[in-house]
Amino acid sequence: MANIKAPLLLSYCLSLVVLSVSSSDEHFYNVGNRIPLFVNKVGPVHNPSETYQFYDLPFCHPEPVIWKKESLGEVLNGDRLASSLFDLRFRQPKNGAILCQKNLAVGEVSKFRNAVMSDFYYQLYYDDLPIWGYVGKSENTSWMSVPAGHRYYLFTHIQFDALYNGNQVIGISAFSHPNYYVDVTDDVEVDVEFTYSVSWNATSTRFEDRMNKYSRASNISQHQKIHWFSVINSFVILALSTGLLVVLLSRHIKNDIRQPSAGDEEEDGDILTNSHNYVLRVPSRISLFCAVVGSGMQLLTTVCCLFLLAFLNVLYPYKRGTLYTALVLTYSLGSMVGGYTSVSLYCQFAERGWEWTVLATGIVFLGPSSIILFALNTVSMTYGATAALPFGTILIILLIYAFVVVPLLILGGILGRIFRSEFRALASTRRNTRELPWSVWYRKVPCQVLLGGLLSFISVVLELYELCLTLWGFKITVLPGTLFVTFFVLVTLTAVLGIILTLVQLSSEDPDWWWRSFFRGGSAAIFMFGYFVCYYARSDMSGFLQLSMFLGYSACMCYALFVLLGTVGFVASLIFVRHFYQAVKSE
Repeated sequence: MANIKAPLLLSYCLSLVVLSVSSSDEHFYNVGNRIPLFVNKVGPVHNPSETYQFYDLPFCHPEPVIWKKESLGEVLNGDRLASSLFDLRFRQPKNGAILCQKNLAVGEVSKFRNAVMSDFYYQLYYDDLPIWGYVGKSENTSWMSVPAGHRYYLFTHIQFDALYNGNQVIGISAFSHPNYYVDVTDDVEVDVEFTYSVSWNATSTRFEDRMNKYSRASNISQHQKIHWFSVINSFVILALSTGLLVVLLSRHIKNDIRQPSAGDEEEDGDILTNSHNYVLRVPSRISLFCAVVGSGMQLLTTVCCLFLLAFLNVLYPYKRGTLYTALVLTYSLGSMVGGYTSVSLYCQFAERGWEWTVLATGIVFLGPSSIILFALNTVSMTYGATAALPFGTILIILLIYAFVVVPLLILGGILGRIFRSEFRALASTRRNTRELPWSVWYRKVPCQVLLGGLLSFISVVLELYELCLTLWGFKITVLPGTLFVTFFVLVTLTAVLGIILTLVQLSSEDPDWWWRSFFRGGSAAIFMFGYFVCYYARSDMSGFLQLSMFLGYSACMCYALFVLLGTVGFVASLIFVRHFYQAVKSE
């Protein structure tokens, strides 16, 4: 696993250069300058993945509608920005300005009524600042009318409250006035006059800090206490696991090293001392195994790059599409790390056939994930949701894979072939290998996989709820610092538990630790997926579209964590076994 610092550094630098350029716009305006307000999407509040284009509802729209050109990340985020009739000029207030007058036909009234019944919200953007509001409201009139039922009302007036500092926009919010509405309960034509008002107020908040309010919106004391308790819980579990590892090392490994190597091999002893030549034998399905490890290193590189960009304020809340752009960019550039890792590991076992390992590295994660995402895209297209990717975007992704990911994989593979480690695993076992003894239940594979994943899962379970609120909600509840600490504890604990369980397995004279160390590390993702399913069952989300999007995205994310954490568990076990093998050899 050595010599991967250069590809990692290259990924970091290129990510910073590309993403930093896009954040240099300073947004200066003079009084009276028209700043375009773009409409984006609408959707039910309880189904965050179910979003539709703003003009799918019969709102007032210009002729023609001009669609804003969007980046790859914005399209992947489901943004579909379009021009609007709103005329918001910098520091010029308005009161009761008429947007348009419409006669809503029966079909249009039905669309608005269905939207109000489903608690639809709308999202707008003004100077790259997000704005949310409700389409309408419903009231239960069973106590005042017969027959009993609900009445549905469409809001017709929006109050914009904007903040400025000097010649820059600092913040803006929208308020759907409850006193301005029309009844859309019945299937009859309705005459509607849509209006809006704008107020401007000065603030001392700097432009650089204008996005902080979105993080503070959910950063209340209760969430802070949960974060601190989660961090303490994680470190306690990590400390206990580390202490257990130290005890095992002090009681078993040091004693085994001190034993004379000329002793009787038939006596009971640690398998590391007596049979190191088949502890380090070639694992089964070596090409696939190396490809999975390489893919895990690529994912680990991607996560590290994203954290670095977040700490440098390149990624911040609600900066449209930046996260998805960074994700695609860093994962693509990380292909060099994946190719290098897989081939350098493979070449420690065999001299030829590394080309197939490179090919498998590019498929082992993207293959299953692409199948899931293709199915989700088909469902989204069926429903007409904004999550459906246009053909042009799909073509761009394929071009990135063909002209960026594949070449970097091959380049990394070539570098891995050239700069591979000097270590060589033994290709065959001893002639007279002893029969594996019967193992107690806690040393068997299912129990070890269960323990390895369960303890890692428990260390981060409190933070998973906050993560779900971030992924399937509308507010930032997990800050980069807290998320980084949680991820660091998860990775470290996975490594420690991987070493402990590998030591327990080898102590029971079972040398087949390669794949098992991977599964033990990655099994925490299985528990996480189960937690996500329980979260959905307890939430207000509903409908086949939201269910498929939730399960599909959760499966992709948990599969990525499975590969990543499995790689961490294996690498930690490999370093431990190699180090101890060299110590035994020196004795």
